[in-house]
Amino acid sequence: MWWWLTALSGSITPLFIVLSPILSYGDQAHSMHKAKSSAGFSLDIPLIMLVASLLRIFYYPGAKYDTALLIQALIMVGVQIVLLKVALDHRPAPSSRGGDAAVPFAKAQDEEFQRPYNFWQWKSPKPYWQFVFYLFAGLVACQILFSPFESLYASYSSMIGYIGLSIEATLPIPQILVNHKSRSCKGFRVSVLAMWLAGDAMKMFWFFTSSSEIPWSFKGCGIFQACCDSYLGVQYLMYGSGDGASGVIKDHPLEDYPSVPGGSHSVVSGREGVAARRTSNADKRII
Repeated sequence: MWWWLTALSGSITPLFIVLSPILSYGDQAHSMHKAKSSAGFSLDIPLIMLVASLLRIFYYPGAKYDTALLIQALIMVGVQIVLLKVALDHRPAPSSRGGDAAVPFAKAQDEEFQRPYNFWQWKSPKPYWQFVFYLFAGLVACQILFSPFESLYASYSSMIGYIGLSIEATLPIPQILVNHKSRSCKGFRVSVLAMWLAGDAMKMFWFFTSSSEIPWSFKGCGIFQACCDSYLGVQYLMYGSGDGASGVIKDHPLEDYPSVPGGSHSVVSGREGVAARRTSNADKRII
């Protein structure tokens, strides 16, 4: 009875998964390049997706999971490198007072904490690329070091697989927290939410009916992410897309700068939860 649905899912879902990085983040990169500003975009998004995707790529030799998932991870790395490059190239200029108010992740008066060594909050682009290179080089070194030892490599491969997928699965959480704090889903389009939920449904059906190898690490993290996306749907029903009780929406606990004029929020890139915070002090505005 369900054979035709399984066959259809087995054909469409892998293609959707392979193209999802471009569909998710291509519009975000284009909008930032067009606006010549990455204000309102969370640099944590490329960080999370680069780390998760690189770990998934090096998880493949030990897990031998479905090829579509490997191709997706490879494409995702390329897309996120482009996204990071565009975001860094178009970071807002320093404010008129010469301070850092316009720089993404600049320290705000109400910032709850500061990251050790200002990790991923650097002013120069060079440390970002150094981190990505060192991460890749470290994974290559571990691959060469552990691969001759079969039992040890199996444990190592499983570990990086679960870590990578767990990191990726937490991507919706900042958006959920932002919506909860602001009591609003402003900047988060219902069409994006619908795509996420449809994608989750397709992915879950494919994970549990596919004849190809899908490790439980993918299934477990996929279920968690689907639950988070579903809760985002509940938040949209609860809060709507208005300004919320406070009239203020923050993109990220570490950010305090306005969105791109015209509202260039995207994704499936909606996972970055683009939002803005306005200040009453004119000299703190981004110019």
